[in-house]
Amino acid sequence: CGNSLAWFIQKLRLNDHKSGRGNLTTVTEFILLGLSNHHDLQVPLFSIYLSIYTITLMGNILIILITMDPALHTPMYFFLRILSFLEICYTSVTVPKMLVNFLSDNRGISYVGCVAQMYFLLFLGISECFLLAAMAYDRYVAICNPLRYRLIMDRRVCLFLTVLSWFWGNVVSLVQTAWVFTLPFCGSNQINYFFCGIPPLIKLSCIDIPLYEMQLFIAAILVIFIPFSLIVVSYTFIISTILKMGSAEGRHKAFSTCFSHLIVVTLYYGSCGLIYLRPKSIHLLDTNKVLALIYTTITLTLNPFIYSLRNKEVKGAILLLETHIKITNTHLHLM
Repeated sequence: CGNSLAWFIQKLRLNDHKSGRGNLTTVTEFILLGLSNHHDLQVPLFSIYLSIYTITLMGNILIILITMDPALHTPMYFFLRILSFLEICYTSVTVPKMLVNFLSDNRGISYVGCVAQMYFLLFLGISECFLLAAMAYDRYVAICNPLRYRLIMDRRVCLFLTVLSWFWGNVVSLVQTAWVFTLPFCGSNQINYFFCGIPPLIKLSCIDIPLYEMQLFIAAILVIFIPFSLIVVSYTFIISTILKMGSAEGRHKAFSTCFSHLIVVTLYYGSCGLIYLRPKSIHLLDTNKVLALIYTTITLTLNPFIYSLRNKEVKGAILLLETHIKITNTHLHLM
């Protein structure tokens, strides 16, 4: 999909160039300047992000494995399994290239590679935005309408919400990626970022971009503000229902199942919103890099720990998985 999109965009740019509508420079690759230009920091940064990447992969793979337990075949853990899969893919789009760049003097990324990276980052990130909203709705039904929970949140509804999040992720990412790469680039091909993101790329354009920035702002409202608003509404009803519970134990159990989701939502939407919904007059590149690191690496690393540490069922499944592994190892030694 990324390669086909890149081919289509290049054809559009070539037609614009031939028709005289674009005074553009033919770009075959971009240079990712990364997090730091200090040579002494490259090896330490490589070690740090290799560790982060390894922890992220192991943590999310573990979540997928333990939620396969028959005792955890509920809508909440179905969505958690999908979320972990998205996060494995998401971090794998950016971090491996970062690791290579830390140890290489050649920080180039091909035009096609940049298109593909942007498309998949947007697709996975936007899908996660809508999936988190679906998870909030699941918690709302479970707490506010528990007697009808199984009836409302059946497998068909869970699959529909998941496919819907992927559908909107695909539509918006295709439109945004095609829009960015049909802009005329001129002058430098250096991206002062560690991946092919929209804000640094549109700064390389040689045309006036306020209209494009407004379009990006509107798209950000669609994929960040609207899902976040739905989450806020869901949790308003959830908290209201919890406070009306007579049992302190019931209130504690309800809060514990929602608390982990709230932490993830705050970290993810907060960092994304500060990049894409902040007034352009106060945009600082270094600040954007830090915020981008939060939602592309840090949040993805913390998520498995946030969910497992606050959830008795997940911790119980981890213990069962450990026991199963020990029994399997014992049988192998005896053979």
